[in-house]
Amino acid sequence: MSDDDNSPISAREAKLLFADLKGARGLLLAVSGGPDSVALMWLAARWHRSLAHGPRLTVVTIDHGLRPEAAREAREVKHLAAGLGLPHRTLRWRGAKPKTGLPAAAREARYRLLVQAARAAGASHVLTAHTRDDQAETLLMRLVRGSGLAGLSAMARLTERDGVVLARPLLDVPKSQLIATLKRAKIGFADDPTNHDAAFTRPRLRALLPQLAAEGGDARSLARLAARLARANAAVEVMTDGAERFLRLRDRGDAPQAGVRSFEAPVFAALPEEVRLRILLRAINAFGHEGPAELGKVESLLAVLDQAMAAGSTAANGRPVVKQTLAGALISLAGGRIHIAPAPARRRKGS
Repeated sequence: MSDDDNSPISAREAKLLFADLKGARGLLLAVSGGPDSVALMWLAARWHRSLAHGPRLTVVTIDHGLRPEAAREAREVKHLAAGLGLPHRTLRWRGAKPKTGLPAAAREARYRLLVQAARAAGASHVLTAHTRDDQAETLLMRLVRGSGLAGLSAMARLTERDGVVLARPLLDVPKSQLIATLKRAKIGFADDPTNHDAAFTRPRLRALLPQLAAEGGDARSLARLAARLARANAAVEVMTDGAERFLRLRDRGDAPQAGVRSFEAPVFAALPEEVRLRILLRAINAFGHEGPAELGKVESLLAVLDQAMAAGSTAANGRPVVKQTLAGALISLAGGRIHIAPAPARRRKGS
């Protein structure tokens, strides 16, 4: 991309943005009507016209039912899509809306509807218009919440959800370039007032970015930090994969117990702390039945296990020294081994 954050995106640069999507079965574009997503649609349509054969493009707008203007904005997107020769659908998030955690609930509903629409359209990918500015804001949000290395890696260019690839081709592009692109093309866009609503965390952090930029922490620097953290996270994941294989190789002579993940406590204790943490997290998420485990709780569990292993105690009167449940998994330390298995279902009150 151009080093000028205020220059329109050229046709050549647009081709580079979408080059690795040329062989996709179909692309579903998530377009809200704001500048980022309208630019995504316009750039994708221009790229698509340059191809002899390319994936089918479909545009979808999600109306969350939270603002009266949303229906009008969806109609405007439909009009723009028609002018570009693209089919368009508007999907609505129906039902009661939560009083707390609304942004997260809306995001979950949005992705669920987009994935369903992709399957219906025969699309292998959903394209969203997340920009470099969004990446910087995501890093800040996760930083203030105390996220681990994986969380601080922020958003990846490609992720997967329910068999559909979520692609973010504009993740390295500043929002200002997208606005410049639309202005040159004389294309209008909507401005969602919730993007400036200080009742929500992201807009409050967004308001801090000019002050951070004055100290050298602009969106470019923050996005670069996220990329470096992602690189480190990928390296630790490779180390964790290797450690898990090593632990399994140690158990080659023992028949594995069905429904239980088990490994030698002394060998586990010799691994780096971050690797031990990830091995526990993976096993708990694999055998638990109450959703993903919280990182802080797994850290507390690891501290208890480390303390018991450091004390040299692995069993007392034949009973486990450590026995805890977390996220629907049962974790125990007994007989020199750590065991992770599904926890018994909780008994309902009154039963």
